Amino acid sequence: MDHVARLLKESWTLVEEDRDRLSGHFYARLFLLDPALRPLFPVEMTGQGDRILDAIVTATQVVDDPESFDEYLRSLGRDHRKYHVDATHYETMGVALLDALRSTAGDGWSLEYDQAWRDAYGAISAKMLAGAAADDNPPFWHAEVLTHERHGQDTAVLTVRALQHPLRWRAGQYVSVEVPRHLPRVWRTYSVANAPNDDNVLEFHVRTPPGAGWVSGALVRRTRPGDLLRVAAPMGSMVLDRDSERDVLCVAGGVGLAPIKALVEELAGWNRTRWVHIFYGARHTADLYGLAGLRELVEAHPWLSVTPACSEEPGFDGERGDVSDVITRYGPWTTHDCYVSGSARMVRSTLRALAEDEVPPPNIRYDTFGDL
Repeated sequence: MDHVARLLKESWTLVEEDRDRLSGHFYARLFLLDPALRPLFPVEMTGQGDRILDAIVTATQVVDDPESFDEYLRSLGRDHRKYHVDATHYETMGVALLDALRSTAGDGWSLEYDQAWRDAYGAISAKMLAGAAADDNPPFWHAEVLTHERHGQDTAVLTVRALQHPLRWRAGQYVSVEVPRHLPRVWRTYSVANAPNDDNVLEFHVRTPPGAGWVSGALVRRTRPGDLLRVAAPMGSMVLDRDSERDVLCVAGGVGLAPIKALVEELAGWNRTRWVHIFYGARHTADLYGLAGLRELVEAHPWLSVTPACSEEPGFDGERGDVSDVITRYGPWTTHDCYVSGSARMVRSTLRALAEDEVPPPNIRYDTFGDL
């Protein structure tokens, strides 16, 4: 696979600067080949293409890592069941993808590149179909909103109960959410902010700053208790290693607190020997919406500490600066398991800080929904 991986990454440079054109051509060709696919997608396609292309690019970047390749694609296949896609649809998407790549790349495209993408897409779709076939859960769960609590103008914490079937997730994972009443067939990913429980209740932390997606806006401003959402299969690998004896560093930015809170809740059920240090950063004090809850956890668990930080509030009574810079004042973290969650910018800078601290990469876990 090393040769194929090199060709994939090399050929991607021919199209990565023209992703809008690639996306447009892909969908035009896809719906021309099979018009029946169009109702499976949102009426407004803005942003949908980027998510699918991100999945394809991520897949091609891990194709030379068999373990990551298999895990990522099987989970992606389980998640894509919410779109009601089957083997025939995957074949059609493959034809549309190759056609879009050739058209966008132009004269730089070669038969060698073409064959590499054929081989890679064949492996990708096979893994995704296998993951979907092995999952006996429903494609998605209907979930009733139980509580909805606003924090300022742009943040909300809500709880939902998945109906009918048990929804099994691991602390640190994320799910796709649809708000069918307002935005049918539009999905967005959110981390689950609580540990698994027998009540089928999930907690989400949602922020909708200027320019944020429509789903977040609907969840923050238009959703009320009693509304029904749809929740797809859990994904993500930012989960606890129970066999590890290392202490734990958690770095959260903004609503990136959600999976960190879930991890701490799970640890609270069995941890007795591992120290856990949470660094929780935001721009302003008002954005530290979860600080009171974290402090309650600290009072209940002597192995837990929380250090808040603000980057744009000079009078803040605590650590000041970006949270990625703050953790460097407290290191080294080379003997810790490290979990990082937040915006792409925050995750990127924190990973850089941990690399400079020489934390072994296998000891670092993160999920982000932006471009790293």
